[in-house]
Amino acid sequence: MKQPFKKIASLEQAAGEMLRDLRPSARKAGLPPGTPVHVGDQVDQDVTISVTDYDPENYSFTLFTPTQAKDCASYRNGPSITWINIDGLYRVEIIEKICNDFLVHPLVQEDILNTTQRPKVDVFDEYVFIVIKMHSVAAQENRAGLDLEQISFLLGANFLITFQEQKSPVFDQVRKRLAENKGRIRKMGPDYLAYALIDAIIDNFFTTLEQIGEEIESLEEVLVTNPTPVTLQRIHVLKRKIILLRKSVWPLREVISALQRDDVPIISQAIGIYLKDLYDHTIHIIDTVETFRDVIAGMLDIYLSSISIRMNEIMKVLTMFTAIFIPLTLIAGIYGMNFNTAQSPWNMPELNWYWGYPFAIGLMACLGFGMVVYFKKKKWF
Repeated sequence: MKQPFKKIASLEQAAGEMLRDLRPSARKAGLPPGTPVHVGDQVDQDVTISVTDYDPENYSFTLFTPTQAKDCASYRNGPSITWINIDGLYRVEIIEKICNDFLVHPLVQEDILNTTQRPKVDVFDEYVFIVIKMHSVAAQENRAGLDLEQISFLLGANFLITFQEQKSPVFDQVRKRLAENKGRIRKMGPDYLAYALIDAIIDNFFTTLEQIGEEIESLEEVLVTNPTPVTLQRIHVLKRKIILLRKSVWPLREVISALQRDDVPIISQAIGIYLKDLYDHTIHIIDTVETFRDVIAGMLDIYLSSISIRMNEIMKVLTMFTAIFIPLTLIAGIYGMNFNTAQSPWNMPELNWYWGYPFAIGLMACLGFGMVVYFKKKKWF
């Protein structure tokens, strides 16, 4: 009996964590606009800075320590293309140093450190600021929710800076393509690199949706066969997953659409066809999320219907037993009155009849059997 309660507790914990992801933070209340304050979970790992510098013929990859953050400024006006990736945002002074070296506006720095931002695009003269949410199914056994992470992009004429809350393997394939010079990635500009990274994030959405789809299929089987209170908890957790996905994917469509506009000079026209492909993938994800949302809403109805049907079956069986035993109780009640007929004009001969008891028992048995046959014939059970 203990295991189901543990299961329910873990599902409720997951639901609470996902609800915290949806709530805005009040840590910056009262502070001036542009104040760099980290808003989000502090991951237990140090800040790591990786610098990838490349052109069609040359490639270099360097890992910087937080104390070497000042060295990133030398790449701002370099002849090659530079991708600077920062894993970890809680060291505010490091983020502020790198942003100041690349002349990033204080309000943009504030948005980078605030991990509750809505996905968006801000276009400036020297760079484009992009915020995107990334999801992955949590690997921990004690959590049934989704890992929510904000990734910020600073896209300049010859550089791209990405800010992640924690180290993630999502960009590993892009790094591999850069190192091995596969495809056209080293022949294109930083806008193509930004496209490749966003494409990796969107592909991760498909992986997440595939795993959620498998969970929905397994849950549907349980709903039909043996729904329990744990099943209802799982449905609510799935519902919150879809709410988080929808909250992240719908603005992503606006982000891709904004990047396709002609008033973004840093993004070349050659990237337009790739952005259109990203937009199509985003629409596909939105359609899948909406389909899953409808399916989960239907699962709640199925759960309530299954519980109602089970209750009706129980009530039907109890009603059948009651209907069979009511006439038997009536007969037993009549014969149990025990009136003394010796001095009464009314005669109850069965009281002194030799075969009275067998007759009463036989009458009850025949009546009960007849009612069972009648109910069967009517297909009431």
